[in-house]
Amino acid sequence: MTIPISAFIIVKNEEKRLPRTISALKPWVDEIIVVDSGSSDRTMELARSLGAKVSYNEWKGYGSQKGFAERLCRNMWVLNIDADEVVTPELAAEIQTLFPGGRAPDPAAYRLRILTVYPGEDKPRPWANDYNEVRLYHRSAGAYREHPVYDRVILGNMEPRQLRQPIFHYSYLSFSHIIEKNNHFSSFRSQNSQRRSAAYLKFRLAVEFPLNFLKCYFGRRHIFGGWKGFYFALCHAFMRTTRIAKMLELAWGQEKPEDAEVFVTLPAARRARASIKTEAAQPSLVSLMHRKELGR
Repeated sequence: MTIPISAFIIVKNEEKRLPRTISALKPWVDEIIVVDSGSSDRTMELARSLGAKVSYNEWKGYGSQKGFAERLCRNMWVLNIDADEVVTPELAAEIQTLFPGGRAPDPAAYRLRILTVYPGEDKPRPWANDYNEVRLYHRSAGAYREHPVYDRVILGNMEPRQLRQPIFHYSYLSFSHIIEKNNHFSSFRSQNSQRRSAAYLKFRLAVEFPLNFLKCYFGRRHIFGGWKGFYFALCHAFMRTTRIAKMLELAWGQEKPEDAEVFVTLPAARRARASIKTEAAQPSLVSLMHRKELGR
């Protein structure tokens, strides 16, 4: 039996992971909405074949895209799932208990635990503690805000409740994919983040790596992930540091003084003056030939 929930997913080129995501939802949700932003693979075809309602929307950022998908839902209760996430059977059962007899409960919002699964693994590391976000909610309680980077549900005066069972997050296909995805994401974040002064960013650059490594390795408990957890924490800290470096690059381009070009080329100018002086001190071949003619 399905319950009156619309699940919505934003996608682009997710043919490898989307089928598993939809298959975990199809037996118990009333509707699955998939919004594509321009896939070049079989993502849209596969989504339709699995019973999802597929729409296209030009990419304008994470919050905007999720807000568009949210507005396509026919039910007031909605569940947001990313294309690389899978609702566990335990979480599906827990959500269904909120809808006794298939009836929708009173408006509310629920936080869901989202736990990272390393490449090559089937489940998260022990004692994982990654993200805890509002993903299941009544549309009268809140909605996604229009923001290019941060996809968060903004609630009114309602305090979200907590569900116990997790979502599994298969964010990376391989360890090389971690580097590729983090590089892309750090560029996107740096270009769409609030502009900061170069002085502030230089300070952040100095502390960003160690602080984020400690937060990820100990705070999010990747310490229990063995060598994969150590590598993951390193990659996360490097991504955050790279984002600051890219923001600093942009800030320098904006704050560069008008005479920066002269300052940068000053060593070259000094070399040029030295060359002129040397040439002036040394008689040219033409002048030597002229003196030789006069001496005849």
